[in-house]
Amino acid sequence: MVPTALADELYEKLVAYYAHDPNVTVIVDRRQGERRARAARGAGEDRRLRDRRQRPLADRRPRLDGV
Repeated sequence: MVPTALADELYEKLVAYYAHDPNVTVIVDRRQGERRARAARGAGEDRRLRDRRQRPLADRRPRLDGV
C-alpha cells in the first residue's frame, strides 16, 4: 500500500518491480483520517464490553453430585 503523499513518486516504480509476481497488487491508500476515531464516536453509551477471559459455558455449569 502506497501512501497518497508518495503515490506520484513510487506507484509506477512499485508496479514495475512487482509486475512478475501475480500475488502482489500495488494500491494507493486514499483514506483520509482515522477510521477508529469515527467508530468510537458512533458507538454511543449503549455499547457493552464483555469479558473475553470468561470461561466457556460448559465450565460454569453447576455440578450435580449424585447424578
